[in-house]
Amino acid sequence: MTHPSSVAGFTVLPIRFSSKSKAGHFLYYREHRVRDEDATKPASRTLFVVNVPPYCNQECLERLFGHCGKIESVFLQEKPTSSNPSDKHSKYFTSTEHTQGFQFAFVVFQKSSSIPKAKQLPSKFAEPFVLSTVDKPIPTGYKKWCSQYSTARPDVGDLQKEIDEFMQEHDTSVQEEEEKAKEQEGVPDEEGWITVTRKSAKPAVARTEKNQRRLRAKERKKREKTELLNFYTFQMRESKREHIAELRKKFEEDKQKIAQMKAARKFKPF
Repeated sequence: MTHPSSVAGFTVLPIRFSSKSKAGHFLYYREHRVRDEDATKPASRTLFVVNVPPYCNQECLERLFGHCGKIESVFLQEKPTSSNPSDKHSKYFTSTEHTQGFQFAFVVFQKSSSIPKAKQLPSKFAEPFVLSTVDKPIPTGYKKWCSQYSTARPDVGDLQKEIDEFMQEHDTSVQEEEEKAKEQEGVPDEEGWITVTRKSAKPAVARTEKNQRRLRAKERKKREKTELLNFYTFQMRESKREHIAELRKKFEEDKQKIAQMKAARKFKPF
């Protein structure tokens, strides 16, 4: 069955899962082109591959495109991005989940001369490229599950070693940041601005039982003082209200007396 050599600028490469597979598949790839280039995916040395099937892993792509030159790295992603989504170089702790379904791939060569060779790669194969071979089989079914299960159970010694190395790097990084912040503290830059560090001059209170009791007593005393102040405020408000009511009552009584005296014609203001 014939197929086009290219589609919309993408080179077309037929593949098959195994030599026994009757159904085929197609990979589409071209030179990586982005506006903001990333150091891990230089455009001049990177192939952008689409329609990568789930069973096509990193080793398969390295073996396939290894015919064009030495490969520096291969990235398999659920969505295409210009940067490398995996910023952690850990064997046991990964920042990205396992990609399900069809994927995108970025194949980075060591030399830019491998890109033109990749465009001519389909002409080298008379038949679709076989991914799973006798020498390099792709595990499927229970073999794949057993392999994934074994890989998910790390060696305790290796895991502890990686944790220790990570913590050592973290402590070194924190110490360097603190020393740098200490050097810049109170020192104006070229424009006269002074860097304010996040670290407080007042040391943090240790979370001991004694300190916790002291804090609770302080909070209780503060609460009692607030309640007492509120009580005094209420008392003063009530006293003032009663005083005003008394003045109003006396004023009304005086008005009545004046009215009675006027009625009896005995009112002499002067």
